[in-house]
Amino acid sequence: MTTAQIKLPAKMVENFAQPARHRVFKGGRGSGKTRGCAIMAAIKGYEFAETGRSGIILASREHLNSLDESSLEEIKAAIRSEPWLDGYYEIGEKYIRTKNHMVSFAFAGLRHNLDSIKSKSRILLNWTDEAENVSDAAWRKLIPTIREDASENWVSYNPESPESPTHKRFIATAPTNCVVTEINWKDNPWFPDVLNQERLDDLRLRPDTYAHVWEGAFLTLTEAQIFAGKYLVDTFEPHPYWDGPYFGMDFGFAQDPTAAVQAFIHDKVLYVRREAGKAKLELDDTAKHFTDKIPKIERHTIRADSARPESISFLRRHGLPNIIACEKWSGSVEDGIEHIKTYEKVVIHPDCEQLAREFRLYSYKVDRQSGDILPVIVDANNHYIDALRYALGPMIRKRSGGFHVV
Repeated sequence: MTTAQIKLPAKMVENFAQPARHRVFKGGRGSGKTRGCAIMAAIKGYEFAETGRSGIILASREHLNSLDESSLEEIKAAIRSEPWLDGYYEIGEKYIRTKNHMVSFAFAGLRHNLDSIKSKSRILLNWTDEAENVSDAAWRKLIPTIREDASENWVSYNPESPESPTHKRFIATAPTNCVVTEINWKDNPWFPDVLNQERLDDLRLRPDTYAHVWEGAFLTLTEAQIFAGKYLVDTFEPHPYWDGPYFGMDFGFAQDPTAAVQAFIHDKVLYVRREAGKAKLELDDTAKHFTDKIPKIERHTIRADSARPESISFLRRHGLPNIIACEKWSGSVEDGIEHIKTYEKVVIHPDCEQLAREFRLYSYKVDRQSGDILPVIVDANNHYIDALRYALGPMIRKRSGGFHVV
């Protein structure tokens, strides 16, 4: 077998030097963990093929709608960076395999492709990148499929919440033979100057998220979070006797997504079962996008942002016949927030990833000098939340005062 020197951060070298079933690399941006895992996956493919082991190296993510969203290009770049690896693999537009065809790479999304993953034979290694949002159901189904002798499971991610299934499974209750490495930008000796300037800008301009982005800290805003302690992410299915469904839609602007949600109410609990949304969604494609993602939405009343009457009129004539404008008034944002807080709990289905993310991030402004939480709602991370407010419009009372949006 070839002897070669590979550039890896020292912390990754220490991890790979130990025998393990599970290898976890967690930390912030610029740590080198993704590139390191990509090149080590290529090396493992080489080792497998050279020792006569045939099978698949699976590169997975929670969502993967196309190869453009996969780790394909990252692995290609890692192979091409080392001439001895480049000469050992066949690389096509949509495939990577050893020239002796003993080992090939497969790319799959865990949310919607689990059945096809289970049918793949001889998974020698799985590497799940961007693993923070992988669901517990996905982990439960995936891990038993990695069952060849001496097979391994690698996980790389930027931590966001201590409640994430990934954190709970591999950190809070780590399995047997699990080696965890926390790695950040300062651990990467090849950390580029261009990223360092972005890091310094974040430190200066966005100190509230700096630790999460660059130091691998959880993304927590504590008391500034508007819905802190008010919601949970859990699986459920609506019952026929629940109130609803209620549908709301928020139109996108520029880079903001057009978003829609489906909600139910039962026993003083607000349930959000489905969401759909996309940035730069053309109006001509909006109805089909939502009817594909939210079954039977076209049969129900949809309350949409009244600021776009021409869009509502178009959609009423092109696929969403029951869409209407929601009622808005001075203070309707604050009143909507207070209404949502009146429920004993908001339960968000795991399928509604963007709404869950917004509930985690939606916040009041924090004074940079004093650290005081101000009576000002930050107008960000709220597109799916706005859609939820519109859906609940008939239940929201006009009673606001003392808050404003910036």
